[in-house]
Amino acid sequence: MELKKGTVIWFFGLSGSGKTTLAETLNKKLINKGFLTKRLDGDVLRRRLNSDLGFGEDDRKENIRRVAEVSKLFSETGIITICSFITPKEGLRNLVKEIIGRDNVIDIYVNCSIETCIKRDVKGLYKKALNKEILNFTGIDSIFETPKNHCFTVNTEQETIDQSINSIELFLKESTVLEK
Repeated sequence: MELKKGTVIWFFGLSGSGKTTLAETLNKKLINKGFLTKRLDGDVLRRRLNSDLGFGEDDRKENIRRVAEVSKLFSETGIITICSFITPKEGLRNLVKEIIGRDNVIDIYVNCSIETCIKRDVKGLYKKALNKEILNFTGIDSIFETPKNHCFTVNTEQETIDQSINSIELFLKESTVLEK
């Protein structure tokens, strides 16, 4: 099996939906199969490259723009890049595709209800957002637009991580991103 070099796999969804877990799991599977990959995570890049940015509209857009540019650099060298970012608005998701190139991005919506994300709240962020200790938190006081033009959806309320990964791999094979 061969994965198209330079593909960017972009997981997006609410905080707590399972984006990072899916990205880490897929990354490990691809590395074990001998693929050259790089994983970019929203929390990590917010602490490092984008530590100067807040969570207002303009800063969110700049955060995604920078990450898309970094992803494009990896893509241009043939590295499979696996990203996990909330990417709450359709305009931001379109920006990612414009920067990287629509043919190079596989965007995967990690669908999970806000209620389940709140129950999972391992970082305590929803609790803080609900108590108004964090403002502009996606899903609470900042909108998450339901995607319209994405490649694939997994529902982490209805599927286990393994089931979701299996369905992603099947999708990648069937869409010829993974070639035999």
